[in-house]
Amino acid sequence: MTLGRTPSQADLLRSTVNFCEGRVAPDSIYGVLHRECFDLFPDEMFSDLFTDVGRRSVPPMIVAVVMVLQRFEGLSDREAVERFAFDARWKYAAGGLDFDYPGFVHTVLVDMRARLARSERPDRIFETVLGVAKRAGLVGRNRVLDSTPLYDAVATMDTVTLIRSAIRGLLKAVDADMEAQLRGLLARDDDYTAAGKPGCDYDDPTAREALVDALARDAMALVEALDGRELAAELDKAAQLLAAVVGQDLDQDAKDGLFRIARRVAKDRVISTVDPQARHGHKTSARGFDGYKGHLAADPNSEIVTATTVTAANSGDADPAEDLLAEDLPEPVPDGNDDTDGDGRGDSGGGQCGGLASVVNDPDDAAADADTESVAAQQLAVYGDAAYGAGSLLARLENAGARIMTKVQPPPALGGRFAKDRFTIDLAADTVTCPGQVSVAIRPVKNGGGVAAFGTACAGCPLVAQCTTSPAGRTITISAYEPQLARARAAQADPAWQADYSATRPKVERKIGHLMRRHHGGRRARVRGTAKVAADFSLLAAAVNLARLGMLGLRHTGRGWAAAAT
Repeated sequence: MTLGRTPSQADLLRSTVNFCEGRVAPDSIYGVLHRECFDLFPDEMFSDLFTDVGRRSVPPMIVAVVMVLQRFEGLSDREAVERFAFDARWKYAAGGLDFDYPGFVHTVLVDMRARLARSERPDRIFETVLGVAKRAGLVGRNRVLDSTPLYDAVATMDTVTLIRSAIRGLLKAVDADMEAQLRGLLARDDDYTAAGKPGCDYDDPTAREALVDALARDAMALVEALDGRELAAELDKAAQLLAAVVGQDLDQDAKDGLFRIARRVAKDRVISTVDPQARHGHKTSARGFDGYKGHLAADPNSEIVTATTVTAANSGDADPAEDLLAEDLPEPVPDGNDDTDGDGRGDSGGGQCGGLASVVNDPDDAAADADTESVAAQQLAVYGDAAYGAGSLLARLENAGARIMTKVQPPPALGGRFAKDRFTIDLAADTVTCPGQVSVAIRPVKNGGGVAAFGTACAGCPLVAQCTTSPAGRTITISAYEPQLARARAAQADPAWQADYSATRPKVERKIGHLMRRHHGGRRARVRGTAKVAADFSLLAAAVNLARLGMLGLRHTGRGWAAAAT
């Protein structure tokens, strides 16, 4: 299929331009797309997705505009192409097309998403919109991070449906000869061809147990038959899925040998064979959801989304933070205290953060003061709630010279007893001193950090009731990132830090509200699988950014991109 071209001249009598001018607000997403669509999404931007021979495609610029408006309005593919056919604003947004400009079938959108996914720049629409915002001077050096639940596009399966569906999927993935061989291993009276839950008297506990055991034995027979064989990719994936769903939900009773549903929830439980990458998640301890998490970074001043990603619902918020900040974080710089020559002392080297310390420590030098102000103006500031107060992220931000505005949870005080911050941790001396003024050495552990065990010292201590109920005495765990956590807790006690945080961090909640205001394609995913959900979330962010750029008065001038806000 070859590259189609968007018509650049409209029929004055049939064009949507005269009709929409004055009716469509210039600062709306339709207005900004009408003005700038040829500069934003020229057909040539998608030329790598097409060949030099074949029939003409629907012009990619038109498809890109439809995709953006589809995500903005939360429409299905069929609804989007119908809207393009009959809503004058959509044709006006696509460069002012004629009223009778022909529509296209919904599979064009499916095909374009597939072509983008296979390309080297799958998120080019989001990248283009963000690049325009940057060139217009609307993206500074402040970033606010947050995440939001994205409900999956499939039904969560119970254990019986999950195992039977996995067996059915495996049998569909094999060729005819192997299928006959594998079916000979099945003991249940079930051909595993129809979808759904198998027949059973689910009110009878014995019948339920028998069904679960029979399904488990059929599944185990198939897994064992394929174990050790060299399998095609699709079959190997189906076999791994079957093994996972059996292993996560079932336990074999040691007494009677029956397989029963486990009285636990596996940590990384597969919840559907239709979307094996979806997971159980928790927004709070009392509020769960199934599906994915959408993560974003935004500039709190312009409210432009600068990065997005999607993970399974059971992942931590801090896990993808470095990916969200990848374009903003410089390469790690030695902090000036590392022992690079092996003499056991920190080396002064070139100073901290690439020489910043030497500039800051010379107040009498006017040029140094100017350099310091310049560096401070360019310093990355990262805001986030306590979910981003992980030691590894704090260490990365410190090493990059960023201003850390992420909260860190205070140490818990279980049962009202002494919290960890009541103990004096001296990392230089490798000791911990308790409120009773007893000091013990920190014993290093394998993965970094250490443990300070007070043991028998607690037995005769008058404060023991306020400290621990353990017969072995109080134990303090020292994180590998204890210095970073301590510095972050000390910083956030500053009233100025708290005022800055309170004024800035909540802005990302409003941006999430803009992204999630539509249920279909907003809060609930329209597609399945992490990669497709991530691409859809990125496109949604591009649409919301364009709407924001319209409000900021974005225009392409002879000297580049500019906004009324700048």
